[in-house]
Amino acid sequence: MKSSPAGDSNGATYSIGEIAGYFDLAPHVLRHWESVGLLTPATRIAGRRRYTRAQLARVAMILRTKQVGLSLTQARELLDACDGHGRRRILQSQLDALDEQIERIQTSKQLIAHVLTCRYEDFTECPRFQEEVVAALAGSVRGER
Repeated sequence: MKSSPAGDSNGATYSIGEIAGYFDLAPHVLRHWESVGLLTPATRIAGRRRYTRAQLARVAMILRTKQVGLSLTQARELLDACDGHGRRRILQSQLDALDEQIERIQTSKQLIAHVLTCRYEDFTECPRFQEEVVAALAGSVRGER
């Protein structure tokens, strides 16, 4: 993120280029967010998009939702939710998905660590490796991850 776009906070508007530059984004990213309903310019002056400080903050929130792994659809639902309960539901769902992902990563890490220290020349012949692969696959097939 670069320094704040030129202008004061009292009614200042910003061009798409200023907003994009501030967040190190390409302008087409902001246009795409508009096309999926995430962002709306405050106004158009001479056919050019102008954004307010509120839209600047919304871009920051969109970027933050992406950092926590939300899709653009989820980001729109989160930012447009009418109440805290709706937002918490979306975030709880993401937290659950992250927990599942962490569990899969930990299982993978343990399996790789075993392979790197396995006494078998060909780790695919190792009974423990075979058991762990089957167990991991069975868990993911059942949805246990």
